[in-house]
Amino acid sequence: MDTNLPQSPLWDSLRSEQKYLQTNSLLRHRYCLDSAQGTHVSRQSQSFLSFCSNDYLGLANHPALIDSVGALAKQWGVGSGASHLVCGHSQEHEALEQDLATFVGMPRALFFSNGYMANLGVISALVGRTDAVFSDRLNHASINDACVLSRAQCKRYRHNDMSQLAFLLANTRARRRLIVSDAVFSMDGDQAHMTQLLALADEFDAWLFVDDAHGFGVLGDKGQGILEPAQRTHPRLIYMATLGKAAGVFGAFVAARAELIELLMQRARTYIYTTALPSLLAGVVRESLQRIEKGTALRQQLQANIGQFKRGMASLLSCSTRVDQPYAWYLLPSETAIQPLVIGDNETTLHVADALSQRGILVPAIRPPTVPQGKARLRVSFSAAHGAADVERLLEALGSIQGQSH
Repeated sequence: MDTNLPQSPLWDSLRSEQKYLQTNSLLRHRYCLDSAQGTHVSRQSQSFLSFCSNDYLGLANHPALIDSVGALAKQWGVGSGASHLVCGHSQEHEALEQDLATFVGMPRALFFSNGYMANLGVISALVGRTDAVFSDRLNHASINDACVLSRAQCKRYRHNDMSQLAFLLANTRARRRLIVSDAVFSMDGDQAHMTQLLALADEFDAWLFVDDAHGFGVLGDKGQGILEPAQRTHPRLIYMATLGKAAGVFGAFVAARAELIELLMQRARTYIYTTALPSLLAGVVRESLQRIEKGTALRQQLQANIGQFKRGMASLLSCSTRVDQPYAWYLLPSETAIQPLVIGDNETTLHVADALSQRGILVPAIRPPTVPQGKARLRVSFSAAHGAADVERLLEALGSIQGQSH
């Protein structure tokens, strides 16, 4: 922080906060890349193997998507010029919404600027002061913020604890009830219990809003996400997915019954009061959807990478655990592209991430408040674009670093 700032209680409070973050190894820094996104990136002219990205299928730099940008820009320009409800909604936006609804097998879809805005818009549009939201404790920050913005009573249940959720639902007098859950939890990599959540929505006359940001494009036979085919027609379901992760582009969408989507279009403030995303991005997402639908081989490669890593870590951790370690490394039980390696304290986690960086490997260190105290971790994210040699290089580096720490 600038040492020349004026001396006053206002600025002193900022200095104190900055010092606290630094002392507790909580300061965050940005990676500034000088290359396109991919499994191999460049930073300050140095090459790195990256396990940071949510580009799960390797589409963010796909030649077919890049080629489509030029033609779409010539047709639609580079800006939409207005919000959707003024004059910013184009035929390309309309076609994308129809394609998205068809792809996920639901009646209608609405295109949002990003997942954060979709969550804020949906939750604040559907519930208010006389209502209640029932939210998993490990839900994304955007869901937590949306609950506050809605002014509804927010009841947070223990992670994936369906018994506690049922108890909370049974003991509310709220006018409307909205259950909200991540589909794939972004820091633990595990999945929501969809069958039980839908059953509880039926039993207690509630909506179920599912954020499938990390499942869309990856889970399911054709990348349609966490939902089973029969679940997609459930009348209480509201489904959200982002388009900047496995889809490799940008934006988000919400799919549900036509009546509910119409209400969101009239009431979701983050949809109404913002400029529409450029039509060219909508067109690129349509191209991406075709890649996802035909991406069985990509999803198989992704699963092969995940399996190789899990097997390698199981071997590494079983050979290196020491009872005198204050924090023993362990891998959380995830079957998804998000593989969290819990290290424990913030300082050690940063040290391991830095040691990997010195070996030319980027893996982000995730610390509180994103995760609980004492559970700082490396969040290893895999892509179909990684190869077996990439995974082996990461495993060898982790083994070397852990061996040196002993």
